[in-house]
Amino acid sequence: MTIAEMVAKRSTCLRRHVGAILVKDKRILATGYNGAPAGLKHCEEVGCLRQNASIPSGERHELCRGLHAEQNAIIQAAYHGISIAGSTLYCTNKPCVICSKMLINAGIGKIFYEKGYDDPLADQMITEAGIEIVRFAL
Repeated sequence: MTIAEMVAKRSTCLRRHVGAILVKDKRILATGYNGAPAGLKHCEEVGCLRQNASIPSGERHELCRGLHAEQNAIIQAAYHGISIAGSTLYCTNKPCVICSKMLINAGIGKIFYEKGYDDPLADQMITEAGIEIVRFAL
């Protein structure tokens, strides 16, 4: 989790810094942090769409320039041809419902998170998928 905290420091989001790592057999497979897609301007350069529109945290995820840390970790693994099936996610924040669906389809076996907001649908889907989710306190 300490490594996920370090990865979060790379975040370019103005509202929340999130880091994620995917681990299997004690090896880091991929990392991700929240920020705009490669080659595009980041929120720290152009401002926060969500903040400017007064969108509360945890709602309307699609109205954001950035990708979530979990999404970027999955994308990095795919980009480099690394299988993440059966891996464990360590994330500084609890996955939202969008990320939860991606993690389920990617075959993630276990999720550790440090903090986050309630997302009942994400919790329900993770449980239904049989993925163990554990709050990790540093």
